[in-house]
Amino acid sequence: MTTTGEQHDALRSLLGAWALGACPPAEAAGLELHLRACPECAEEAARLREAAGWLAVDEPLDQPGPLRQQVIDWCLARRPAELPVPAWGVPYAAETAKLDALLRDLGPEEWQEVAELPWHGGTEYLRPAEVLCHLTAVDGYVALALGLPDPVPAPPGTAAAPVERRVPPQEPDAGPRPPRVAPQGGRYAGITARTARLLAGAAGAPPQSVRARWRQQTHDLVRTAALTPQGNTPVDFGFAAVPLRDAFVDRAFECFVHGEDVARAVAYPYDPPAPQHLRQMVELAVRMVPHALAGLRAAQPAGAPAPAADGRGGRRLRLVIDGPAAGEWLIPLDGPGDGRAHAPRGGEPGGAPVASMVLDGLEFCQLAAAHRDPERVPVGEHGDRAAIREVLHAVPLLSRP
Repeated sequence: MTTTGEQHDALRSLLGAWALGACPPAEAAGLELHLRACPECAEEAARLREAAGWLAVDEPLDQPGPLRQQVIDWCLARRPAELPVPAWGVPYAAETAKLDALLRDLGPEEWQEVAELPWHGGTEYLRPAEVLCHLTAVDGYVALALGLPDPVPAPPGTAAAPVERRVPPQEPDAGPRPPRVAPQGGRYAGITARTARLLAGAAGAPPQSVRARWRQQTHDLVRTAALTPQGNTPVDFGFAAVPLRDAFVDRAFECFVHGEDVARAVAYPYDPPAPQHLRQMVELAVRMVPHALAGLRAAQPAGAPAPAADGRGGRRLRLVIDGPAAGEWLIPLDGPGDGRAHAPRGGEPGGAPVASMVLDGLEFCQLAAAHRDPERVPVGEHGDRAAIREVLHAVPLLSRP
């Protein structure tokens, strides 16, 4: 078959459509006849057909977990970020990206599946878009602290105060802060009320629009956090105020937990956090255990016997976290000093810990999210069994709706 230059160019222009299987039968037959006589077009056709194979919709697009981080590390090694994300903001950026990858693959039926979100006060039953509304509502506390708009509509009968975009302060304002009045209806009433208002506002909205709003907010939070590398700006969640650096790790933790809840509902594989990110989540949760212990004891019936201090500066428990997030902490059981858990330090008063327990880091996080039964979680233990049981039952109190 001989072709003129004009015919050759016309046939060559069909190679892309042919590689994708989009050519009409007559044109495909003519092109394939031409390929037998034109080595140049045949070589390009082979390359295009191979490339088209990577676009096949029936091939899984999920990449190995470490690949994303390897690509980012390689890119940053060649050209460092102009405004790098602080280390405490990286887990949130990673977990929101991972959840978004899951949501991108959901079909219409999967958006209607109901996920179970257990916490120590019960279980919430939400569809994936409703989970995003909840995450958006709670992330809104961080947005307000950073001077970003609140995604949650104002309560009926109140006017929303205008929010001026600004660079948040590096340090908390000096001087005493006015006492915060606890919201009516329980410690977490503010969170549940904000979630309910956002759910009402999103009623009938397409799930992808809910996803787009949540994702845009996560991008805005990460970009703005890069302007506050010290992370000292206070974030008030209504029931507690924490520094921005802790708030971001908290939000990464909840995003991972609820992402896994959604993945379980739609039978989707979901990887745990990267080891360095999991370590930050474990560190934050461990520091909060003394507060959970105080809450557990406060809920005891009147007249219940209180644990006895040992007279040497208060009892302590040694917590050893195993696995990728490995570490070791001493948890005060009687609230000495600042009441916070910390890594062992030489020369400390108080003698040897009264007990030691060993937990896998991921299992500890699942326990803190009330996704594990404290009576059944695998734990290595030595020493005062009562102290170990008390800590195991206190850790799930860190969970919230």
